[in-house]
Amino acid sequence: MPFPARIWQPEAMTLTAPVPAARTAAAPFAIRSPWPAPPEPGAATEVAPGVLWLRLPLPMKLDHVNCFALDEGDGWTLVDAGMDTARSRDEWEAILSGPLRGRPVRQMVVTHYHPDHMGLAGWFMARGADLVTTRTSWLMARMLVLDEQDRPVPETLAFWRAAGMPAEMLAARAQERPYNFADTVHALPLGYTRVAEGAVLRMGGRRWIVRCGDGHAPEHATFWSLDDDLVLGGDQLLPSISANLGVYATEPDADPVADWLASCRRFASVAEDRHLVLPGHKLPFTGLPVRIGQMIDNHLSALDRLLAHLDRPRSACDCFPPLFRREIGPAEFGLAMVEAVAHLNHLLHQGRIRRSLTEGGVWLWSRT
Repeated sequence: MPFPARIWQPEAMTLTAPVPAARTAAAPFAIRSPWPAPPEPGAATEVAPGVLWLRLPLPMKLDHVNCFALDEGDGWTLVDAGMDTARSRDEWEAILSGPLRGRPVRQMVVTHYHPDHMGLAGWFMARGADLVTTRTSWLMARMLVLDEQDRPVPETLAFWRAAGMPAEMLAARAQERPYNFADTVHALPLGYTRVAEGAVLRMGGRRWIVRCGDGHAPEHATFWSLDDDLVLGGDQLLPSISANLGVYATEPDADPVADWLASCRRFASVAEDRHLVLPGHKLPFTGLPVRIGQMIDNHLSALDRLLAHLDRPRSACDCFPPLFRREIGPAEFGLAMVEAVAHLNHLLHQGRIRRSLTEGGVWLWSRT
C-alpha cells in the first residue's frame, strides 16, 4: 500500500533526550525494562498472567506500535489496534492464528484516536469485536475518517503560512494531496461503548480504573489495574520519547502543553515505583514517578530555551533550534511546526510573550 511522504507521525518528534527529574523530588528507583527486546513479528511476550505484548509495524521513523492482548478465556480483549495497512493486517492474521490460538477478539479497547492506535479497530469490529473507547476518541476518529481532502483546505494553508512555513514549501504542499485519516484508518461502523474518567471495567480477569490525560490527544484513556501493578499507558506514559504536542488549523489557539503538564501532575499523584507500565511504544518499564518527572522537565526546559530565543521577533518555524536542538528535515517539518506553535501558544497564554501579524500573514513572536 503506498503512503504519502508526510504520513501521520504523532509520536515521532522528540523535544529532548530524557533528563534527570531536577524539578521534582529525587526518587530512588531508575527507569528499567524487565525485557531487553520486543516480541518478534507475529509472536507475543507474556508480561503478566494472561497479558500478551504484541508489536505491530508502522511505515515511518517510529516503526512500531505496541498492542496488548488480555485473555478472556473464550476469547481476547485487545488494547490498541495498529495502523490499517496490508502489512499490519498480515501481522494480525499471523498473531490471531498463532499466539491468540484462533480464539476470537471479543473487545477492542482503544486508548486514543490516532491512526496507529485506532487504525484497525473497524476491521476488528467487522469481525465481531465491540469497540470500547472515550467519547472524544470515537467522535474524532469518526469525523476524520469521513473527511477526505484532495488538496489542503484554505484554513490549513493560512495556518501553515502564519507559522512561517517557507514560501517554496508552502507552494509545493498546496498542490499535493495531504495525508487523509482514511488512508490508514479502517471505516468505523456506528456504535461503540464509552469509557470515561473514573470508570472501572473488567479486562483479562482484572478490574481496571480509567484515568484520562490530554495534550497528546484529548481524553486519552489509560488503564490502571486495581488487582495488581499493571498500567496500560498508551502514548500518555512512554519510557523514553516525547509524545508530540501539536496545534493545528482546527484549533489554532489551543494550549496542549498546559493540558499535558496538568495531566502529568495528575498521574504523578497516583504513580508508584511498583507500577509496570505497558506503553504504546518502546519497552514496558518501571520507575513511573521518575519518568513523569522527566516528562514535565522536558517541556519546562524547552519553554525556558524558547523564551530565551525570543529576544527578537521570530516565527514558529524560526524556533526549531531551541526546541529540538537538531536539524529538522522535510519529513519532520510538519510535526516540528505544530509542536513549536504549541509551545509558543503556552507562553502566550501565560502572558510571557506577545505576537504580531505581518502583512504577509505570518505571526511573529517575542518576549513581553
